[in-house]
Amino acid sequence: MFDLGIINGRIYIEGHWYEGNLYIKDDKISTISRVALEAKEEYDAKGRDVLPGFIDPHVHFDLNCGKNTSVDDFYNGSKTAAFGGITTYIDFLDPVKSNEALKKAYTLRRSLAEDSVIDYAFHATIAGLDEEPASFMNEAKTLGIPTIKLFTTYSSSGRRTMDRTIDKLLRNTKEIGTLLLAHSENDGLILEGEKIHVMQHESARPAIAEISEVIKLAEMTKYRDGRMYIVHTNCGTTVERLKENYKSILNKDFILESCPHYFIFSSAKYLQRNGYLYTMTPPLRSDREVKKLNDQIDNIFTIGTDHCPFNSAEKNREFVDEIPMGVGGVEYSFPLMYAKFGEKIIDKFTKNPAITHGLYPSKGTLLPGTDADIVVFDQNTHYVIKDNHSNADYNMYSDMEVTGKVCSTIAKGKFVVKDGVFIGGKGEYLSRELKY
Repeated sequence: MFDLGIINGRIYIEGHWYEGNLYIKDDKISTISRVALEAKEEYDAKGRDVLPGFIDPHVHFDLNCGKNTSVDDFYNGSKTAAFGGITTYIDFLDPVKSNEALKKAYTLRRSLAEDSVIDYAFHATIAGLDEEPASFMNEAKTLGIPTIKLFTTYSSSGRRTMDRTIDKLLRNTKEIGTLLLAHSENDGLILEGEKIHVMQHESARPAIAEISEVIKLAEMTKYRDGRMYIVHTNCGTTVERLKENYKSILNKDFILESCPHYFIFSSAKYLQRNGYLYTMTPPLRSDREVKKLNDQIDNIFTIGTDHCPFNSAEKNREFVDEIPMGVGGVEYSFPLMYAKFGEKIIDKFTKNPAITHGLYPSKGTLLPGTDADIVVFDQNTHYVIKDNHSNADYNMYSDMEVTGKVCSTIAKGKFVVKDGVFIGGKGEYLSRELKY
């Protein structure tokens, strides 16, 4: 007898739809059948889609930013994510320069994440390196972390990794089995360290800062036959240039992630009285770049949220350097993107991040034998966004009309959210390995 049967649903498996029933046993997807089988519990998904659990490859729970800490800790952040259909997420270790500091950062984040209600993993983060790159990459792998984030900017705070170090890292990515993640802005084109008004946020970190830096990194990646992943891509022109000039490596060895807010909002938000609520780095872009980004959705491989919310009082400042950067996004990321782009968005939340970040085939698919991480989604429900399960006291998507709603979220065969009600759960740390 099966533990749980999800019956009468439209089941999404590897790009195809199947009408029928999905059965779970011992936390795994056991079988998919058009006929009814015996199960201890049944959940009727008639008229709704049965999707793989979503994977958010980019969140910042309980992130300390000096004076402020992002308001969603691992418990509430993961709970909020589950309301959005997310069953696995990848957070970040604090930036470090050495192997010893890496181990300490890992131990700290593991202790903070113990209360997560869904599965999680970590990316390592560097702020330059005092170690030989190969040594650091191997040390990260011993912790189950094959992905390493770097910054090409923030030299003022000591977080920038210089090109020579990036070059050394790229030479080792395929041999060691790692993937570099890059926050990509041309440091020389950015204004920092002075009083920059919220209205100037986008112009102080202009689109050309991303475009020029990403193109440089693409050339380095291709020349060194390395592997790189660009986090929170926000300029449509960036994607256009890559498609024109780097098609041979685009979303193969040079992978693009973006975030829902870059498709939905433009930098015109910074001209509003409450523009400070929309501050994140990199900033929102011009209407022209937003349109181009939407036009290039097929060339964005994964969607992450960069979820890092703060309360409105913390963000209510006139100048950017006084504002903690970040916004929330995990609860409504999939419905918002599904409403804009339809079914083509599903793989960008499931299979693609699973493959990219070493979680496939356990995650990201509904094939029998895989983890029973499942979302029941009603593509026909029309509503106005009101609920906000985040600890943040505002939601930048409030009052938006959207069609498509996450009904239930199942992680490892058990309901975390059932018909809009939080049930609870216990997540586990995932040690990852990349397969090339």
